[in-house]
Amino acid sequence: MRSRFGAVFVLPLLLLSGCGYHTVNSAVHLPGAVHTLAIPSFKNNTQSYQTQAVFTQAVIREFTSRSPMRIVSGEDADADATLRGTILTFTVGPLTYDNTTGQTSTYLVTITARLELVDRQGKVIWQNPSYLFRQQYEQVQDLASFIQEDSAATRRLAQDFASAAVADILESF
Repeated sequence: MRSRFGAVFVLPLLLLSGCGYHTVNSAVHLPGAVHTLAIPSFKNNTQSYQTQAVFTQAVIREFTSRSPMRIVSGEDADADATLRGTILTFTVGPLTYDNTTGQTSTYLVTITARLELVDRQGKVIWQNPSYLFRQQYEQVQDLASFIQEDSAATRRLAQDFASAAVADILESF
């Protein structure tokens, strides 16, 4: 009798607790009426050249690949919602040093951004005031190669940022 009593109360608790997995779009932050999403160019409050363009394009690509919504690059008064972003900080700092030369061997690039999703009337649907992302890259001897790796690190960082932001908006992860 005791085991039946326990099963009657424990089994529903186990079923309700679940494991945290859910199907895609089961916990969407977006209202069902959002079919068109405008993504204007992000603002850039840093001295980093063209960072906002790289981040904006990464977010547009991610939404396009993961969502059935129509994505509009730029402002659109007819869009159901608008995603606005601002790159707040962009820093590059030494991470590790070469024991022999004492020079920096890897750098850490850190970017903080603010995102806000608003509906057609300007009501905030979702926001994150401080997304923080980091990417490391190695120092090279050739200055031209260093500059090329710096922009590649920014593109990798933008892709990581876009993936996390879109997942957060669409899937509540």
